[in-house]
Amino acid sequence: MSRSDIKSLQLERLKRLVKYCYDNVPFYHKKLNMAGVLPEKIKTLSDIQYIPYTNKTDLRDNYPFGLFATPMKNIARIHASSGTTGKPTVVGYTKNDLENWAEMVARITTAAGASDETIVQIAFGYGMFTGALGLHYGLEKIGATVVPTSSGNTEKQLMFMRDFKTNALVATPSYALYMAECAKELGYPMSDYHLKLGILGSEGCTPEMRDQIEAAWGIFVTDNYGLSEICGPGMSGECHLRQGLHINEDHFICETIDPNTLEVLPSGSEGELVVTTLTKEAIPLLRYRTKDLTRITEEKCECGRTTARMDKIKGRSDDMLKIRGVNVFPSQVESALVGMDKIGPHYQLIVRREGFADTLEVKVELIDGSVLEKYSELEGITRSIKSRLRTILGLDAKVTLAEPKSLERFQGKAKRVLDLRNEK
Repeated sequence: MSRSDIKSLQLERLKRLVKYCYDNVPFYHKKLNMAGVLPEKIKTLSDIQYIPYTNKTDLRDNYPFGLFATPMKNIARIHASSGTTGKPTVVGYTKNDLENWAEMVARITTAAGASDETIVQIAFGYGMFTGALGLHYGLEKIGATVVPTSSGNTEKQLMFMRDFKTNALVATPSYALYMAECAKELGYPMSDYHLKLGILGSEGCTPEMRDQIEAAWGIFVTDNYGLSEICGPGMSGECHLRQGLHINEDHFICETIDPNTLEVLPSGSEGELVVTTLTKEAIPLLRYRTKDLTRITEEKCECGRTTARMDKIKGRSDDMLKIRGVNVFPSQVESALVGMDKIGPHYQLIVRREGFADTLEVKVELIDGSVLEKYSELEGITRSIKSRLRTILGLDAKVTLAEPKSLERFQGKAKRVLDLRNEK
């Protein structure tokens, strides 16, 4: 579609959505009335700026079904977040929502290189998490053969990979890397594995980490993006050129805003991603603040797709660490560490408060544990890491070298930051 046709479709669906929310969700009826935004006020796409934002607190305050726009008899499935920081966020899907979701995932996995020739192993945890079932139904829709192994039991996962000749993997980047580590330890030649494509997600993956995974498995890795609140995986994904994640714009309007002033930023500016779900029936969301930082461009991709693209997520506005006045994102540390000589790709950031200042310790694993007995070599590695971090972060961090395999491995989302600032 041309850009003008995409925007015309978005406006048509935005008008319908605002009226749908106003008529069917008491929360939005009240919020839109308070903001003076009646459905008839939406006449152009730019009028979206008058609609108030929705955030995760709104979902939690209306737990479990307060934001649903349709009776429970029309709800075909319910998913929920883990709720590790409070009440989980609960989302629902009508049958039409599920069909749209599968279509969106089908698009992004096709763009990544999947087809009806693909035998894909899904190593996401199945359950209330949206990732596994979201990818599952989208890949089945394009005719791929799905192997729903779920996460964990890595040795059996690798056996299935060898025996089933799995040629694609769905997993978190950290688990894909861990699986490669285990594959080498088991001693089977890498030629026994047939992986060609990695459709990775659920956590950030820097280009440096991606290079490590590709080198370890000999595969082509693509990134995709989604949130359980807006549908799950499928909002956007990379094509084979990997020049940004193509957004399914017939289903979503994406904006970037300044997370401090809440001002809408022009196209091409980095800011917090805000998403409006244009076609969701069960739990439609108006201008949902994701807290994820990215940049959106409307330039046509060389692959031929005309949808807007978003950059890989830089980090979360609420995950940013402020160390001695310097803004630090975990992804920056990962970019600095991955690929350095003599250290592995697994790391941990430890934040403490000493006096009135926050400090950062970066703990990394050595590849060769015998180096721990060679003081001068340890000093050299430590200096090298400190110098690299200073160049990229603009501050000095404490560096601790750990024994091989001493840091925790993750089968789901990796937890890289240990915040000890509130501990005595």
